[in-house]
Amino acid sequence: MKKYLLLFAVFFFSLAMSAQDAHSVLLNLYGGYTFKDKVDFDSSYARVEDGFEYGAGLEYFFMDNQSIELKYNRFDTHMPLYTKVPLPNFGIPAGGQVNSGDDKGAINYILADYTYYFASSDSQKAIPFLGAGAGISILESPQSGNGTYFAWELKAGVKVKTGSPLSINFNAYLQSMSAAVGYDYYWDYYWGPIAVSDYASTFQFGLGAVLSYDFSK
Repeated sequence: MKKYLLLFAVFFFSLAMSAQDAHSVLLNLYGGYTFKDKVDFDSSYARVEDGFEYGAGLEYFFMDNQSIELKYNRFDTHMPLYTKVPLPNFGIPAGGQVNSGDDKGAINYILADYTYYFASSDSQKAIPFLGAGAGISILESPQSGNGTYFAWELKAGVKVKTGSPLSINFNAYLQSMSAAVGYDYYWDYYWGPIAVSDYASTFQFGLGAVLSYDFSK
C-alpha cells in the first residue's frame, strides 16, 4: 500500500509544479456514501456493506472543458461471508455467516479518470459533467489478506463554481472491481477437462461531493 501512496504523492507534486505554465490544475477532496452490494460465489456469497468513502485527487485540464485526473479513494466496510450449504463440522447452517466477528475490510481505489464538462461559457456557474475511469483496487479482505485487482468507475454530476479558487461537485458514481475467485471446469472432446478462471465483480452505486481548489487562480 505504501508504494502506491508514494507514487501518487510524486505524481501530485510533479504535476503541481509543472502546472504554472500549463492549464488549470485542481486539488480534489472526495467524500461520499457508497451503497452495499451482494457478490455470489459457487457455494457461498458475500456482502460488501455500505459506508463512507473518502480520498483525494489531482485533476489537470488539458482543454477548457476536458480533464484527466489521478485519484485515490478509500472505502472502509464490512464483508460478511455466508455459506449456501450447511457446514456441520463448524456448526454453521446454510445461510449462516462464516466469518462472524472478523468481517471488517476495505477497498482502496487508485484510478485515472477522464471528465467532460458541458460548459457553454466561462461565466456559467453550474456545469454538468460526465466521466469514466479505470485503474486498480487494493482489497483488504478479512479472509484472504490484501489483493490487487482491476477496477473502473462511471460518474455524473454538476460542478458549482464560485468567485474564488474553490468549487464543489455534486456527483453520483458507479464503481466496480473484478477478482479471480477460482476455476470452472469444462469438458472438451479434443483437450479433455479445461479449467477457466471464475471471476466475481462488485457493482456499487454512491452519492458524493468533491471540494476542489484551483491552483491557477
